[in-house]
Amino acid sequence: MSLTLSNRPHPKADFPIFDPAGPNAGIAYLDSGASAQKPKSVIEAVSAFYATGYANIHRGVYKLSANATDAYEGVRAQVARFINAASDQEIIFVRGATEGLNLIAATWGRAHLKAGDAVLISALEHHANIIPWQILRDQMGVELRIAGLAADGGIDRADFTAKLADGKVKLASFTHIANATGAVLPVADLIAEAKAAGAIVSVDGCQAVPHRPVDVQALGCDFYTFSGHKIYGPTGIGILYGRLPVLETMPPYQTGGDMVATVRFEATEFLDPPQRFEAGTPDIAGVIGLGAAIDYIQSLGWAWIEAHEKSLLAHGTAVLSKIPGLTLLPAGSERSGIFSFTVEGVHPHDLGTILDHHNVAIRAGSHCAQPLLNEFGLTATARASLGLYNETEDLDRLAEAVMAAQRMFAPKQRA
Repeated sequence: MSLTLSNRPHPKADFPIFDPAGPNAGIAYLDSGASAQKPKSVIEAVSAFYATGYANIHRGVYKLSANATDAYEGVRAQVARFINAASDQEIIFVRGATEGLNLIAATWGRAHLKAGDAVLISALEHHANIIPWQILRDQMGVELRIAGLAADGGIDRADFTAKLADGKVKLASFTHIANATGAVLPVADLIAEAKAAGAIVSVDGCQAVPHRPVDVQALGCDFYTFSGHKIYGPTGIGILYGRLPVLETMPPYQTGGDMVATVRFEATEFLDPPQRFEAGTPDIAGVIGLGAAIDYIQSLGWAWIEAHEKSLLAHGTAVLSKIPGLTLLPAGSERSGIFSFTVEGVHPHDLGTILDHHNVAIRAGSHCAQPLLNEFGLTATARASLGLYNETEDLDRLAEAVMAAQRMFAPKQRA
């Protein structure tokens, strides 16, 4: 059984990929942590823009261009409201959270860090929040510090505090929710502690924004990144939020058209944020689709989304915990939307392949978080991640398929 919305069908009906008469009929899609499926409203918004509203933005004086510009900038204001930014000037359109994190490292990092300064991250990070800081370490002599993993799978708060103590940490960058395990970090507390120690703070919000409301002003972070494709929008579009006083201190990330006030051979004057960071023709249709995705989420309401996920998490934990030989990775004091697990005697890649034969889609591998899995002594896990279209029946089918895989790999008894 699943929670129901008043006066409308379950959200699964809004997603064409789950059409019971279509080619994916009956699929239990449990890989939303990698990328979420798209509701019809998002698909239609992108299609309509290309069919009847397409033009480049910020350049044309004709009506079609002006309308496209208004729609594009309207989504910027919509995103600002969605995460409660103080101004739409604090919203930068990027290709995804990966580009957002690289932008911070390449612009704020190179402008403000020097040899001997430290960057603090956690052991729970996605590669996109590790490698940019390693590059600054290797090229600039910046120290990279890692706040360790607690025994319960969360962040080691004492270690985090200890690594801030000497005042050398100039930037702390950590995930809101760990993509490999679903561990929810106490980000408000971590932000407050890091800022009290004099650090700028960046938060990777990819796994949080699809599952819960985010208020960047209440959190107090300086940067917050997330990807459109994980919140039921198109690929190729993401958001970097930055506090305006911080963005104003940062040089451009890329250069070209649409981010300049004046260009002479002698010198160039750049526009203010956010345009300073948006060189060239952007993914206009992606922005339009992102706006439609936010509309869709808000049409359901956070109260329903959070209650639905809570119900799914409880059910999934119960059915998976009953399977002998299945071990759920710990996720600290709070788990969100992700079950990462191993099955004794079955490699995660084999398990993923067998589950696919049962029309159950999960991810198997390191989940772009190899250092975190190394902390558990693993190289790979199976990961089932939830979307708002999932139902308890999807988790029942996951459990049944896992047990089928166990039977397939069970040692054969001699006659």
